[in-house]
Amino acid sequence: MGPLAPSWIMRTSPSIPSLLLLSLTVMGSSLSATSTTWIQSKDTVRKATADSTPVRLMEITVTATRSPRSVFRVPTSAVVKDSTEIRERLGNGIADLFRNTPGLDVTGVGPNQGRISIRGQRGQRILMMENGVRMNNSRRQQDFGELPALVDPNALQRVEVIRGPASVLYGTDAIGGVVNFIPIDPPTSFGQSIRGSVSYRYSSNSRQHNPTFDAVGHVGRFGFAVNGSFRDADPYEAPAGSYGNITLTNDTKVLDSGVRDQNYTVRTSYRLGDRHIFKAGYVRYEADNAGFGSVSGASIGQVGAPTIGITYPNQVVNRFNVGYSGSGLGSPLADRLDVTAYSTSNRRDLNIDVFIPFGPTAGLTSASKNFTDLDTKGFRLEASKVIAGRHTLTYGTDFFRDVSFNTDANTTTISGFGPPMVDESNTPQVPNAVFKSVGAFVQGDLNLTDALNAVVGVRVQDVRAHTTTTVGITDPLVSSSDQTVVASANVSYAVSPDLTFIGTLGRAFRAPNLVERFFNGPTPEGSGFQVRNPDLNPETSVNVDLGVRVRRGSFHFEGFVFRNTISDGIRIEPTGTDVGPFPGFRNVNVEKIRDQGIEITTGLAFRNGVSVSGTYSKLDSENVLDQNNPVGDSYSSKLGGEATFHDPAGRFWLGYAVRHNGERSDVGLTDNPLGDVFPAFTVHAVRGGVRLIRSGGLTHSILFAVENLTNELYAEFSNAAFFRPEPKRMLVVSWRTGF
Repeated sequence: MGPLAPSWIMRTSPSIPSLLLLSLTVMGSSLSATSTTWIQSKDTVRKATADSTPVRLMEITVTATRSPRSVFRVPTSAVVKDSTEIRERLGNGIADLFRNTPGLDVTGVGPNQGRISIRGQRGQRILMMENGVRMNNSRRQQDFGELPALVDPNALQRVEVIRGPASVLYGTDAIGGVVNFIPIDPPTSFGQSIRGSVSYRYSSNSRQHNPTFDAVGHVGRFGFAVNGSFRDADPYEAPAGSYGNITLTNDTKVLDSGVRDQNYTVRTSYRLGDRHIFKAGYVRYEADNAGFGSVSGASIGQVGAPTIGITYPNQVVNRFNVGYSGSGLGSPLADRLDVTAYSTSNRRDLNIDVFIPFGPTAGLTSASKNFTDLDTKGFRLEASKVIAGRHTLTYGTDFFRDVSFNTDANTTTISGFGPPMVDESNTPQVPNAVFKSVGAFVQGDLNLTDALNAVVGVRVQDVRAHTTTTVGITDPLVSSSDQTVVASANVSYAVSPDLTFIGTLGRAFRAPNLVERFFNGPTPEGSGFQVRNPDLNPETSVNVDLGVRVRRGSFHFEGFVFRNTISDGIRIEPTGTDVGPFPGFRNVNVEKIRDQGIEITTGLAFRNGVSVSGTYSKLDSENVLDQNNPVGDSYSSKLGGEATFHDPAGRFWLGYAVRHNGERSDVGLTDNPLGDVFPAFTVHAVRGGVRLIRSGGLTHSILFAVENLTNELYAEFSNAAFFRPEPKRMLVVSWRTGF
């Protein structure tokens, strides 16, 4: 929602599941499991069958250490989803990939608004990047991060998620975790080739149509990767049923949950010799008729309650980047050098329509139209040097500058007390402003012994923000600045090739953005008036992780316990005074917010083409200095599993998945439509795929999924209080032809 998101007092349920559901993981052609990537080529399958033992490839991540490394040995909690899993999950977007992943949840509804939450942190506390370059938008509200929909899943080779802070390498916002989209890069070898695919995806519930095209190739020294997709989705329906105190007697449309959007990507490369590669890219995203999602008050038994509609009539994002990569340089200062410069324009319309009834014939109507124009310029320079043949020093600097222009048109009408009283204003709620950041970092990857590895680093950061001249605002210009130093130390110790222990200790930070500092006006929910506070301090955190990874033949296990304590956490609180007809609120720094929990992933592959895996996570959150006012932002626990059979000949696969989210008790600060408990829920899905014919150099395949198999009425945690349920049972089908 907006600056004043609904807030609830939480009491964590004491029930702890005593067993893990096992799940079968699809072993389709090049599908990766949650913590394991299985080889799926014909030769490999034949070898695996002959040896009666599945062969496993290690997942690789670059986000955690800035150099390719097996996830099994990376000294932090990392999750990787590759291009095949992205494609075969048939989700609406990237966030859907992580619904069963421990420690990760989904906020928002519909194909456009789904975002990732990590360990109870979301919005501006999660840093979203594309190939290591930040995408976060300093003009977003705290609970909203930038849209993952800006990146087309079909243009990705994998998604890497770091659970926990990563500010040393990436700066502000990486306080709860990092989501890094790794695109399909153009080939950089010499020669001539082209490959690609066309596909079409259909979803029954929202009557969604989604054709896509992609191609990758090279001619001599020149390489290219192009991608395009179009999507048209109607608002979806939620199923009839009961969830807490809410009962839907019929299938109910979730208003403003559709979208009409399109994605285009062009990436090019030019290899100059064996060591130097020049790159350039362009990405365009355009969305129309997207929305926050809502159901009518009458549908959930709240006749006379305020109605709120938050819609995005149009958003257009253009991103350009140019870069250079050098390897094997042999310089005294660097063996590898990467330089990227980028420019982003992000233009968005936002409409907020609120009606607050005062009685049968009286009420307040608020209509707000906002246009935001945010331009970003930035660069990142990163170098690495191998020392003594076994240690790697990575260092660099980064900079970005956001320039925000805003225009608002607000109309408030009070009716029912004689002639309507109309108040109109064109004063922007957030003034024109500049947000800029510059930082420098150094990190050592130290292989102290063959078994012991340590990654230690430090960053210094300077963040400044100031308002600029804005039509309609006569307040004096204001500015603020934050200087922060953060550090981290991550250690992994391999007791044996099959057993690794991990420990991390790190400090991270997040600078208040333009909305948190300078917003001044009625909140989007129509329940208060927010007063600006330019004197906010940056949020800082101290995070500790302890983990273990085991792999033995076709069995794998990973478990982490963590504690993340955020100091000066930014929360909105009442001022105790009214501003016009609204109670006043203001962003303030809260002393300490603590999140702690457990994350477990395990799996086993059998000789007959069957594999099983299971996940479990538990999260507790509290305001350390005011434990009677918990600040939890997720269900108390999550238990998941998958079960799949893969035809040894590679002709088809079929899988089943289940997820159970445990209830969370709460006492609402305001009326909570669900009651005193956010109820538990269990959802099921079946998925599968068939390899069809192969002719004339073309390959054909069809994928399908039946989501919410039992037609359960439920909502993800952040969508529960402002009730926006998930879709009813739906069939998703995709046809793909590769060439």
